[in-house]
Amino acid sequence: MKCATVAIIGRPSSGKSTWVNTVCERKVSITASTPQTTRNAIRAIFTDQRGQLIFTDTPGYHTSEQTMNLRLQETTRSALGESDTILYMIDPKRAAGKEEQAIVDLVLAAKVPVVVAINKKDIAKPQEIEEAKQFVIERFGESTPILELSAKEDTGVDEVLIELFKLAPEGELLYPEETYTDQPLEFRISEIIREKAIALVTEELPHAIYVEVADLEYTEAQGSIWIRAFIIVERETQKGIVVGRGGNGIKKIRQQSFKEIKKLFPGMQVHLDLRVKAQPKWRKNTIVLDRILR
Repeated sequence: MKCATVAIIGRPSSGKSTWVNTVCERKVSITASTPQTTRNAIRAIFTDQRGQLIFTDTPGYHTSEQTMNLRLQETTRSALGESDTILYMIDPKRAAGKEEQAIVDLVLAAKVPVVVAINKKDIAKPQEIEEAKQFVIERFGESTPILELSAKEDTGVDEVLIELFKLAPEGELLYPEETYTDQPLEFRISEIIREKAIALVTEELPHAIYVEVADLEYTEAQGSIWIRAFIIVERETQKGIVVGRGGNGIKKIRQQSFKEIKKLFPGMQVHLDLRVKAQPKWRKNTIVLDRILR
């Protein structure tokens, strides 16, 4: 048996979260059209007859000096330093620039084996894929495995797994075979709600949202669970955008969240109380960031 930890790194919207969801055949990381949806190091666990790969889906690496973004950068760097292997995911639809080079520098500094996955094969032009390949070869050499795939279409995924297992050391499984993530329940609930909330709003507002599960109460006698959660924005004026005209926005978020949260509690009655409140400048508040970033 083989067992390895694999950190996934790439620019925002390169497809890292879609990759782990495809590999695990279920939702582990939330996805959205908004860049930098992932804020935490999300572990996804893949197990088959070859062994176990423990993926860490890291926040999209973006060079910015804002307080929150610096914390996200540190989350990514920590994941690289703690992993046996790195899966470097590239979006060939975007030209390589300083940000891509910054990722290369981080990967090389980690001094662990690397597999490069050029994603979005289903929509990228052959020339774009070739340019991405040349970028990788010039910086990592021709011996580094470079594969093409579409995480969204589930093509080329098995070939990437083969390369990762080749690099994995022998070892016992770190998680039971049926485990696909180690995220705490409250975190998974908050991420589901955040995904539905950011899908409903536009422009800068998705980055101004976080979700806090205030209460999670089981009632065994009734076989039910009560969840009270808050969608938190930065300004009072943003509350109305989330709530929507006549409460239609928050109603949609609740309905869509409820469908997925209910799957976490099979056979139980689920009650979801969802509200919106403002917390000024929370993205610069280190106490808040300490609590929601991990």
